[in-house]
Amino acid sequence: MDLIQIRGGNLVDHESDSQRTQYCRFDVVAFGSVVVVGGGGCWLNQSVMGLAESCKLTYIVGGSAYLPCVERLVMRKDLCLIVRYPYVTGTSVIGIKYKDGILIAADMGGSYGSTIRYKSVERIKPIGKHSLLGASGEISDFQEILRNLDELILYDNMWDDGNTLGPKEVHNYLTRMMYNRRNKFNPLWNSLVLGGVKNGQKYLGTVSMIGVHYEDNHVATGFGNHLAKPILRDEWHEDLSFEDGVRLLEKCMRVLLYRDRSAVNKLQIAKLTEEGVTVSPPYALKTHWEFNSFKNPSAGAEGSW
Repeated sequence: MDLIQIRGGNLVDHESDSQRTQYCRFDVVAFGSVVVVGGGGCWLNQSVMGLAESCKLTYIVGGSAYLPCVERLVMRKDLCLIVRYPYVTGTSVIGIKYKDGILIAADMGGSYGSTIRYKSVERIKPIGKHSLLGASGEISDFQEILRNLDELILYDNMWDDGNTLGPKEVHNYLTRMMYNRRNKFNPLWNSLVLGGVKNGQKYLGTVSMIGVHYEDNHVATGFGNHLAKPILRDEWHEDLSFEDGVRLLEKCMRVLLYRDRSAVNKLQIAKLTEEGVTVSPPYALKTHWEFNSFKNPSAGAEGSW
């Protein structure tokens, strides 16, 4: 069995660069029917497609690889994509119920390791007529989740029977999908917030990368689960107006901006009511960095080193 090795390539189809959120260098090792991809967020283009066809690939293992030009390979039932580590990731998402519907907030940063590489990544998307999805974690896996949901909504619409999937059904679908991938030891590296309104009923839930899920009046992922939840427990109430809900979310996002090294000061807040979905344009929060603890963070913490 021959060993085929490609190192440090940057295999990118340049004509579609503008549509991408990730362009990363990577290593590829092909051994028989297995290709091992090192690096992450890789875009495997025509060059790798020729390699894949010549090797008659069964597995692609390694970094989060998106295959825009090898769709006919992905459609093969014997081809398996295994993601070992997240590479380009988004941080916290916060969702709350308010008087008229659901509010979800997330910043637009995409971190490559500890480097905030991308600052215009939209991590809140409407799903069908009644649901809104926010995601933290691996961006390419979020794109895969959106593709699956697009197929689900399309299949639902094809029935044309007057019924549409509500947020509870979409949340259950996401729970099953995440748990299924976890059982295959090939998880989607995301934590999701799913909110919606249907027939006057508000719904808000979350699901982790291993399928742990619950429904609540306010949810958060990532650092927000530690830093924003105490604020939400203290200040959230059932009759929250839209303006008060936005202020509460902005307060949480400001705390995360101060304390989470992966957060960026560019965020979106999405609103979902019976009338539909509105996603705000990106904007920045007013911040104050003149706190004494910010000026001299080592005060009171002197040690031998």
